[in-house]
Amino acid sequence: MRAKNYQNSLEFARRLDDEDPLKEFRQKFFIPKVKGKEVVYFCGNSLGLQPIAVKDYIEQELKDWAELGVDAHENAKTPWIPYHRSVVKETAKIVGAKPIEIVMMNSLTVNLHLMLTTFYRPDKKRFKIITEAGAFSSDQYALESQVKLHGLDPRKAIVEVKPRKGEYTIRTEDIVECIDQNKKELALVFFGGINYYTGQAFNMEAITATTHKAGAVVGFDLAHAAGNIVLKLHDWQVDFAVWCTYKYLNAGPGGVGGLFVHEKYAYKKLPRMAGWWGHNEEERFMMKKGFSAISGAEGWQLSNPSILSMAAYRASADIFNKAGIAKLIKKSQMLTGYLEYLITTGCTSPSVFKSQDVGYTIRIITPKEEQERGCQLSILVKKNGEKLFERLKSKNFVVDWRSPDVIRVAPVPLYNTFEEVYKFSKELTKVCRLE
Repeated sequence: MRAKNYQNSLEFARRLDDEDPLKEFRQKFFIPKVKGKEVVYFCGNSLGLQPIAVKDYIEQELKDWAELGVDAHENAKTPWIPYHRSVVKETAKIVGAKPIEIVMMNSLTVNLHLMLTTFYRPDKKRFKIITEAGAFSSDQYALESQVKLHGLDPRKAIVEVKPRKGEYTIRTEDIVECIDQNKKELALVFFGGINYYTGQAFNMEAITATTHKAGAVVGFDLAHAAGNIVLKLHDWQVDFAVWCTYKYLNAGPGGVGGLFVHEKYAYKKLPRMAGWWGHNEEERFMMKKGFSAISGAEGWQLSNPSILSMAAYRASADIFNKAGIAKLIKKSQMLTGYLEYLITTGCTSPSVFKSQDVGYTIRIITPKEEQERGCQLSILVKKNGEKLFERLKSKNFVVDWRSPDVIRVAPVPLYNTFEEVYKFSKELTKVCRLE
C-alpha cells in the first residue's frame, strides 16, 4: 500500500489489522503489561518479545536431560549432537543462504572475532579496513583490537565513511568512492547491514561488488537486519556475516549468535581459531592432534552449542518458518510506512499542540525509501529528547532512547499492529512538530 492511500484514522488502522494475513501471530507472543494493561511494545530492535512456545521447547530439553542424562546427546527427541542443524533450513531462508553456509553458535562479537581472524589478513600492501562512522561500539572494539593484534595503528588502518555535512545517513556513492580511493591498500570492508542508530539499511549488494572489484573481502554485522529486511547473502557473494538472535529473531537475552560463510570457502583450508566441535565429525571424539575442519560454516565452531539457548531460538525460527520471511517484510514495510505517514502528516500543524505543552521539534532521520530501511524509524529530537522519551513511556509506549538525541521506534510485524502505530502517532503529535 502506498502512502497516498493511507488514512489518518483509527477506523482505517483497524481495517488494516482485520485484513492482515499475519494477525494470528501476535497471539504467539507474551505482551508485557504495566499495571495490568498491555504496553505498546516498539522495542523489538533491542530485545524481541518472548514466544509463548519457548517454555515448551526448553522444557522438552530439560525433560530429556532429566530422563536420559548424557544419552540425550544421541537419543533426545531432538538429539543434542546435531542440534544446531535443527534450525539451519529456517535460518538460511531468513538470511538468503544455503544450509552449508550457516551455523548457529556463540554470540555475535565472538563470531565476529572468529571471522576477522580468518578474513582480516593484513600485509604490508593491504591492511586497511573500511567501515561506517558511528558503528555499534562492539564492532568498533572488535576492529580496533584485531588491528592492534596485527601490530597496526587503528588510526591508520581503519577508514570510516561518514555522512555528508548536514546529513545523517551515508550515501552509497560515498562508500563506493571510499573503497575505490583505498583499493590498493584495502584488506577488508565491514559494515552493519542496518545502522543501529539511524536505521539506515546499507546497499550490501553494491558494497560487496565494489569491494570484490577492489580485490578485498567484505563482511556484515546483521544484528539489526536478520529477520527484518531482505537478505540474499549467497547471491550477493558476501564473504561472511554475523548476527545475534535476541532482537528481531526473538531468541531471548544473550541468545545464540549466527554465522554465515559463503559456500566458495566451504572446502578451503583457511586459517582460523579452531575448536573440537568444528573438527571432522568422524574423528571428533578420538581426541587426536591435528585439526581437520568440517566443510562449510560448521568448520568454525569451537564448542558444543548451548542446548537451552538453541531451544529458545528454535521456537522463534519455527514461527518465522510458518509466517514466511517475505510476508513479514511486506507487512513490516506497511507498518513502518504507515507510521511515517502518520508522523509526517500529524506533526506539521501547530493546532496539534495542547496549551500546556512546550512542544518538541522532531525529525525522522531514517531514509524514506523502503529498500534503505527496515522497521525502525529513528526520530531525532532537537531539545529535551529524554523528556519526550519519558513522556511516551508514561503513556505505556515502550520505545528506545539512544544518546544524545534519538528515539528509536520499531513496529515489528510478528506482534505489532496498525492500531498500535496509530495510537503512538496520536500521542506523539500532541506535543511534536516536524522540522
